[in-house]
Amino acid sequence: MKEGHPECKADVQVHSGDADTTTPGQKPGFLVESLWLPAPLGRDMASSQLGARGQCLRLLKTRGFLLLKLSAAILAVLLFCEFLIYYLVIFRCSWPELKTPEGAGTLGAPKAPEPVLRAMFLADTHLLGAVRGHWLDKLRREWQMERAFQTAVWLLQPEVVFILGDIFDEGKWSSPEAWADDVGRFWKVFRHPPHVQLRAVAGNHDIGFHYQMDTYRIKRFEKVFNPERLFSWKGINFVMVNSVALEGDGCDICSRAEAELLEISHWLNCSREHFPLYRRNDANCSGEDAAPPDEKYTPFKERYDVLSWEVSRKLLWWLRPRLILSGHTHSACEVQHRAGVLEVSVPSFSWRNRNNPSFIMGSITPMDYALAKCYLPREDMVLTTYCVAAGCLMLITLIPTGLVSAPFHFGQRVLRKFKTM
Repeated sequence: MKEGHPECKADVQVHSGDADTTTPGQKPGFLVESLWLPAPLGRDMASSQLGARGQCLRLLKTRGFLLLKLSAAILAVLLFCEFLIYYLVIFRCSWPELKTPEGAGTLGAPKAPEPVLRAMFLADTHLLGAVRGHWLDKLRREWQMERAFQTAVWLLQPEVVFILGDIFDEGKWSSPEAWADDVGRFWKVFRHPPHVQLRAVAGNHDIGFHYQMDTYRIKRFEKVFNPERLFSWKGINFVMVNSVALEGDGCDICSRAEAELLEISHWLNCSREHFPLYRRNDANCSGEDAAPPDEKYTPFKERYDVLSWEVSRKLLWWLRPRLILSGHTHSACEVQHRAGVLEVSVPSFSWRNRNNPSFIMGSITPMDYALAKCYLPREDMVLTTYCVAAGCLMLITLIPTGLVSAPFHFGQRVLRKFKTM
């Protein structure tokens, strides 16, 4: 820069164009990047800089507010899909009422009310193991079962919970370390208050099929869950049947299982087991959680899908139960056996096996019972909610940028051109 320029002076640092800060012979001006500029031009540039800063601050404020709204919306969707939906769905369930009013006696005579036992029955939780269980699958399915179970226990207040086998998915081959990890996760998912009883029977995924099971696996299972075969409460007897051992081939484990059933056969009136009694297929099963149409007419394989016909007759003859509950098929079904004995197949409790899992609620007395079904949230509805929410959030994000309105305006211009032609 040349010295002595009439309008610029680089070696004098002045911050305003007031008269008291200018040297003689100099025009009032502003210092911009160490350059003296005429006052009108300096004021314009300063004003433009202030305007740019204000616009930037407004943009940052708008973006910050948008980010805050998006964060709140995401948290609201997560809260609804992962917590609130379980309360909204299970809140609609209620304990069934017995047909015979409590306290009603014969011929109008007063009768002491019979105590009613409130029992929950669920089946086939299939907690994934170390071999076939992907960490994301474990996280998703176990979270679903944990929220469903904890919500049901808190809202419905059952007195006893029965799990009808296949608690674990890999119990038949898991190592001691993997088994300990599976058990720890089970008690986390199905934790319950001390006043709530939890009883379980073994399934083929817990101890293996007949050709896989051995004393070690059975003892390992019974060490975690109460090994008692007869569970009595409020005058009601429940028989916990190890149906995997009822092969009928005279093996040591099978013989001991049959001997235990014979010993307690005089006390039974309700039976709990994993394998259903013999039936040809699910053709007569109905309901939204029954087997799909393409599976209903598939013949069941004895000793694999259902108990054999001979063993089923033995159980009905020995125990003479008034109610049988079973799992294993992952679908719902009700079957009337001879002498009017009702068998209820309980659907799977896990999203991994069903899109619409459920459990059974029972109000039971020594002389009567009533059952009702409680559905859990459907997995497809939860996924649909997430997809719709994601689409709405995307629109909210794009609208301020003009990316959504630009195609609309372009279409309007194209239509106008066509109209003028």
